[in-house]
Amino acid sequence: MRVLHFFKTYLPETVGGIEQVIYQICQSGIAHGIESQVLTLSKDPEPSELMVADHRVHRARLDLQLASTGFSYSVLGRLKALAAQADVINYHFPWPFMDVLHFAARIDKPTVVTYHSDIVRQKHLLKLYRPLMNRFLGSVDRIVAASPNYLETSEVLAHYRDKTSVIPYGLDKATYPVPDTARLDHWRQRFGPRFFLFVGVMRYYKGLHILLEAARGTGYPVVIVGAGPLEQELRAQASSLGLGHIHFAGRLADEDKVALLQLCSAIVFPSHLRSEAFGISLLEGAMYGKPMISSEIGTGTSYINIHGETGLVVPPGNPEAFREAMRTLWDDPDLAMQMGVRAEQRYWQLFTAERMGQQTAALYRELLASRRKA
Repeated sequence: MRVLHFFKTYLPETVGGIEQVIYQICQSGIAHGIESQVLTLSKDPEPSELMVADHRVHRARLDLQLASTGFSYSVLGRLKALAAQADVINYHFPWPFMDVLHFAARIDKPTVVTYHSDIVRQKHLLKLYRPLMNRFLGSVDRIVAASPNYLETSEVLAHYRDKTSVIPYGLDKATYPVPDTARLDHWRQRFGPRFFLFVGVMRYYKGLHILLEAARGTGYPVVIVGAGPLEQELRAQASSLGLGHIHFAGRLADEDKVALLQLCSAIVFPSHLRSEAFGISLLEGAMYGKPMISSEIGTGTSYINIHGETGLVVPPGNPEAFREAMRTLWDDPDLAMQMGVRAEQRYWQLFTAERMGQQTAALYRELLASRRKA
């Protein structure tokens, strides 16, 4: 079976949660006889084709970026050609230009939409886009949500429940590097034996300003791994609050990130808006047996982190509640360890790449079978 994935960004040029999900779907499908390819946009599409692990990536030139939407003059022809060779087209939503291309290319193959997130920030543009969005989602064969939480709380998905399945995102721990003793010692010496850890891109919905406010007056070491558009603003906030115990580590190699995941006391994940539809770095924390602190935003974050079981869930945008959750885990290491053990158990039960691959392959096959009968 040949599957074409289509999204506006992908590895190795951009690194984010959706890119990681697409990667895991592509790689986990190999065991089920699925040959995956990815079509994406790139600022510098040379080479125009490359291999990422065991799947091929096709890159069309990104010509224009407007309201977080990439546009390309050349991608339509590439989409037509690659779709003609595929058995299934797997779109990754949201990307309004993709909806236009779907109709312009006159795609008649079986189609799946992996629904990563509602459109949250561009509310005014959403009013203009909604007719196209509804036409696009109404035209595809299947929609996949990553958690029952998101399916229950999405006003958009409520209109398509009859063709929406829940397949949680999964990670393959075996693909993560194993840091050596020297690397672990380096980070242990730099940050000490106990610290809270955040990993992610510094975007508006990550709620890092809330985390900084929560850390005020505590003295708890907090390590922030990642970069992004709000980095300078957040550094300035930490400086103005006198937060000398906040450490901005920047973007790190995977070996260093894993070392910090292994060494940290707990994962802090202050995302406060529904743009955070799942939380791959939160799941990475569970995979490494760490307790978590997150906010209740009605998305997959509260499917990964169960309050009182795998960690603590607090009201969104509430620094005081977040601070109290940090104090609870800091003051009770035994409780934190027990929650971390249960977090890892939940990962193995629900969130492995193998499980995601099995469920996705079954969905593709069911779709192809129903198309043949029709």
